[in-house]
Amino acid sequence: MTRSTGSLSENCRVVAVGGGHGLGRVLASLSMLKENLTGIVATTDDGGSTGRLRRASGCIAWGDTRNCLNQLCADNPTLPRTLFEYRYRDAGEMTGHNLGNMILLALDQMCVRPLDAVNLIRELLKVPSKILPMSEQPASLVAYVESQQIVGETTIDQLTVRPDSLTLIPDIQPPAEAIEALENADIIILGPGSFMTSILPPLLMKEVARAIYQSSAMKVYIGNVKPEPSAINTLSIPCILDWLKEMTGIYPDVLLWPTERPTPKGIRCILHQTALADNLIDGTHNKQALFDAINALWHKA
Repeated sequence: MTRSTGSLSENCRVVAVGGGHGLGRVLASLSMLKENLTGIVATTDDGGSTGRLRRASGCIAWGDTRNCLNQLCADNPTLPRTLFEYRYRDAGEMTGHNLGNMILLALDQMCVRPLDAVNLIRELLKVPSKILPMSEQPASLVAYVESQQIVGETTIDQLTVRPDSLTLIPDIQPPAEAIEALENADIIILGPGSFMTSILPPLLMKEVARAIYQSSAMKVYIGNVKPEPSAINTLSIPCILDWLKEMTGIYPDVLLWPTERPTPKGIRCILHQTALADNLIDGTHNKQALFDAINALWHKA
């Protein structure tokens, strides 16, 4: 674990890994880090507008990347941001599609690699922090329950029993920029969000798991402010962390846990428990509370 000097915003390099709204919330809470902040975003979603575009074009899932970019510029409501978040209504086959997803897909088809598309949007939205798709190759999340294969995040989210294992099909690789960011990080954050479909997919790539495992950075797992509505809700957080270790080799140094939930017992890492819930948006983390908690951990390291 690294020894901190100075303020979090001055010299701390943070990499947050995950997907969904949880990752975007963490990135927004740490946006003052600017170039020292990197998000590694899950690209296996197959629902909603993202899923429709994937089935039509064979692209990676763009929705979580779009959401992270939008949350990083949420305090700067410009016309480009408004357009990027627009969702079509009463538009026939276009209804439900998000314009940002379609812009990213269009840029991807015009560029050499998906990351080029992300960087162009970062420039348009004036987002200095780095947003990296977990892979530039499309893949599906696959779960195994007994002898049955379950394909796709939306189907996996509906499971009522914990899978025996999860994997990515086909085997994909992360961008080199993601591994470099992890190797240079002072803090690596996992979560919050859906364990199986947001946090786990990037970690199922052996290169990512190895980089995190070998890193001397402080590894922080952020708990959800409410129990997760999936098969995981039958597991205690110690069981979830043990399962994470079993599948990836990773076990956090710190569990950042909300006081809004009962104090967990039996974890094998430091427990930092504090109020994290946003009182205005149900089920989400308060951005200032997240920053304060991560800042406190940095100064205690």
